[in-house]
Amino acid sequence: MSSSVSQDGDPTGKTFSGKRPAPPVFSTKLEEREFLKFRLAQALRIFGNRGYDEGVAGHITVRDPIRTDCFWVNPFGLHFKLIQPSDLLLVDHKGAILEESGQKDGPFRLLNTAAFMIHSAIHTARPDVLCAAHSHSTHGKAFAALGKTLDSISQDSCAFHDDVVLYKQYNGIVLDEVEGAAITAALGNKKAAILQNHGLLVATASIEATLHFYIALERACQVQLLADTAAAAHGIKTVPINPAQAAETGKLVGSQAAGWFSGCMEFMVLEREEGVKFQSAA
Repeated sequence: MSSSVSQDGDPTGKTFSGKRPAPPVFSTKLEEREFLKFRLAQALRIFGNRGYDEGVAGHITVRDPIRTDCFWVNPFGLHFKLIQPSDLLLVDHKGAILEESGQKDGPFRLLNTAAFMIHSAIHTARPDVLCAAHSHSTHGKAFAALGKTLDSISQDSCAFHDDVVLYKQYNGIVLDEVEGAAITAALGNKKAAILQNHGLLVATASIEATLHFYIALERACQVQLLADTAAAAHGIKTVPINPAQAAETGKLVGSQAAGWFSGCMEFMVLEREEGVKFQSAA
């Protein structure tokens, strides 16, 4: 595995100087698959470490680089904190668990129906999406009960300026294709959705960006809950950033490249704490 310099790391070239970091480049698709599985398992453990678990709810998927009509997903019933690459399931768009997953039997060879219905629809409709994440994190859940989308009230929340939608329906647990298709249609070409009375959803072109923007969206929900409460206590309203400036800021902090770069830091911390990095078998 080697790395190369991306030509589109920063859309403006204003945020830093020097050689731009870039995602790894792989010698084979098999090596890329192993890396993505390793990274996905790490992302799930980071979710667990951040308390984004809620029983069996929550899932992150990544498109397989070899069988691009299939995706890897965490098994139903195994806690985020425990997930390793060998636990992941390879699933096709009919919901079948494929033997290539490496899991032959055991209590965790189970597919979460909601995970399949939502993520299969997204991966099918959005070829630009490599990784999608959904969970019932606390502040996202609380904000989703308000029936509104985010306001651009901070530099960080500008990452979602005109790039997050509100899915206004709650039709129970997602157990059929119709609901998965409706969520995907509402998401459109955006990278994030607030699912009313449900939770948060993020879908991007890399595992790192999806992880970063999920964390950022959860924090943005938390900040707005705090700011709105404080403003109401003082009989005032929060002060939004003007739309033109919010859009310009969003181009920087909300780009796929910015998401990838910022997300990498979360994986650096995990690797230091666990003492484990990806080792190519090639």
